[in-house]
Amino acid sequence: MSRKTYSVLLIAAGLFLGGFSASAQSGEYGSFTPYSVFGVGDLSSPGSAYNAGMAGVGIATRNHRYLNTVNPAAISARDSLAMMLDFTIDNANTLYRQNYGGETFRSGNNRTNVSSFAMSFPIWNKLSAAVGLRPYSSVGYKYKIVEDDPAMIAGNGSISYSANGLGSLYNVFGAASWAIGKRLSVGAEADYIFGKVEKSFAQDFSASAYNEVQDKYTLNLNSLSGKFGLQYEQPIGKDWKIGVGATYFLSGRLKGYIDYASAAVGSVESLTIDSFSDTLGMRANPIYLANEAGLGISVNYADKFRAELNYLRADWTKSGMDLADGFATADAKLPMATTVKESWKLGFEYVPNINDVRYYYRKMAYRAGAYFNKEYFTLAGQPVNSAGITLGVTLPVFRWYNGVSITMDAGQRGGLQNGMVRERYIKFSVGVNLFDIWFVKTQYQ
Repeated sequence: MSRKTYSVLLIAAGLFLGGFSASAQSGEYGSFTPYSVFGVGDLSSPGSAYNAGMAGVGIATRNHRYLNTVNPAAISARDSLAMMLDFTIDNANTLYRQNYGGETFRSGNNRTNVSSFAMSFPIWNKLSAAVGLRPYSSVGYKYKIVEDDPAMIAGNGSISYSANGLGSLYNVFGAASWAIGKRLSVGAEADYIFGKVEKSFAQDFSASAYNEVQDKYTLNLNSLSGKFGLQYEQPIGKDWKIGVGATYFLSGRLKGYIDYASAAVGSVESLTIDSFSDTLGMRANPIYLANEAGLGISVNYADKFRAELNYLRADWTKSGMDLADGFATADAKLPMATTVKESWKLGFEYVPNINDVRYYYRKMAYRAGAYFNKEYFTLAGQPVNSAGITLGVTLPVFRWYNGVSITMDAGQRGGLQNGMVRERYIKFSVGVNLFDIWFVKTQYQ
């Protein structure tokens, strides 16, 4: 590895870890959506800007030019002695709309966060490894509802309900992959998920005879889990290949603890209504993160054209979050129920000529994709779905496969029926992928 590239790697790692630390300490929102009030929040998709440009596919992708962590079996797809590093920054801009009580409410939000960091390297012969850090889920919301029931207002004056939530769960992972022959690869990944989430709710009365009621949950969570993957590529003809892949993420029991406090604060004498601390690892009704199975199929032509279709399914019905304090909503009008989460993703990539020495645009990688997701919960029996399209490009820099990947994701989640919130968003990702040869001594300076 050259001295120049080694310095670049240190700078990149420093920027990511510094940005991660600053984001965690400053209380920035990892996501901002009212739907993150439920469960463990808004779930993140694994992968980098490279994957995001193709709607997040990667289960069947074997590409030696990029680091693909969606399937641990893909880590062994690499040049001999190659070392790869990837980190990604996301920017999301969202418009919210809700029809409620005969009125229309609109708002907007934008946020920028460091998204993921991963590095891979060879171990021995056809055995390779990767380590990294990525978000698992994020909680971010802030809203207020004014009571419109005449009977309630007549007896108590105006009443408002407000809520605020902030926090994230992160996934530290280490993976290894072994290429068995020229066509089959297997991989395994160890995952440690951890983080802190705070959720607060308040009920405010305009009448001086009543205090404001405040409820706050502090969730310190952690879980051990793992992921297995395999990939197989079959040549068909001279330059065509069909690839298949599969992944399985193990269900992990949530541990840590939940602190809860409820208090009445105001002109009337302040007092603590209730409080408790729940150690999750010892409770009789445990809470789990769901297992997830994924299947993928790809078609490749001479490393110039790639198309891939992925399907993922995660059963959250046995997670135990439906009635658990701090995970389920207390709003009787909008009960939460966990369900089966499903995702369909379709992605494409086209590279005119990676080795073109005359026209730069012919060396660029162009990507597009589309997806449809069903969330892991329903609200009052209504599913929460999202759909969108993606576009992406990688701009080669320096030598070998170093590059900057830029991605756009435009879509919609939820709808306007039955008082639900519709989110229309556009997200941008910028990822830097670095490539160098591992432990090669330079002959000339």
